[in-house]
Parts: sequence; structure tokens; C-alpha cells
Amino acid sequence: MTKRAQYLAVYKSGKAWVDDLVVIKTLPNELGFSRYGFSVAKAIGKAVVRNRVRRLLKEIARATSVKPGWDIVFIARPSVADADYHRLKKSVDGLLSRAHLVIGKNETICTGVN
Repeated sequence: MTKRAQYLAVYKSGKAWVDDLVVIKTLPNELGFSRYGFSVAKAIGKAVVRNRVRRLLKEIARATSVKPGWDIVFIARPSVADADYHRLKKSVDGLLSRAHLVIGKNETICTGVN
């Protein structure tokens, strides 16, 4: 997601799942793919820390199989500054599974294209 209006729509109408490290907000987008947004506030730390957290969240989102058709915003909480990759991945995976957005091992997604 790149536009402020897209973020605001997810913040206003989306459903939230909360963990001690990350909050995710989701909203269906009626597209054939999912879009991601990342919010890391200045309260997390200085620019080096915020950029590290953003890079970790982007890599976790890239490596996770998520159902298509969703706008997902990852909002970092202050305790994320001390977390390592594995702890953050476990947190994000737990939130996405609670939101029923993870593609299961035996689940296939039909895109409608032959």
C-alpha cells in the first residue's frame, strides 16, 4: 500500500488483532492479491531501529503465504525494538493465523485464471 487514503481506510474500517509486539489491521480489498502496509512510529526508536523493524516485517510478510484479496497493515509496538527475527515471525504468524489469513498446507487458492 502506498497511499495515505488506503491506510486510513484500513484504520477506519478494518478489523484488528493485537499482540505484545505487533498489531495487524485487515480489510478486504476486492483485488486478486493482498497489499501490505507498515507503520513504525518514532516511539519505537531512532531511524536505524525503525528501519530494522520495517525490514524485518517486510521480510516476514514476503515469506508468509497469505490469502489474496486483503489489505494488511502491520503496526509495530514499542516492545518490538528489542525483538529478534524469530520472535517477531512467531508473533506475526500467530496474528495472521488468528485472522484466518494464512494459506494452510492442504489449502489451495483459485485465482479464476485458466
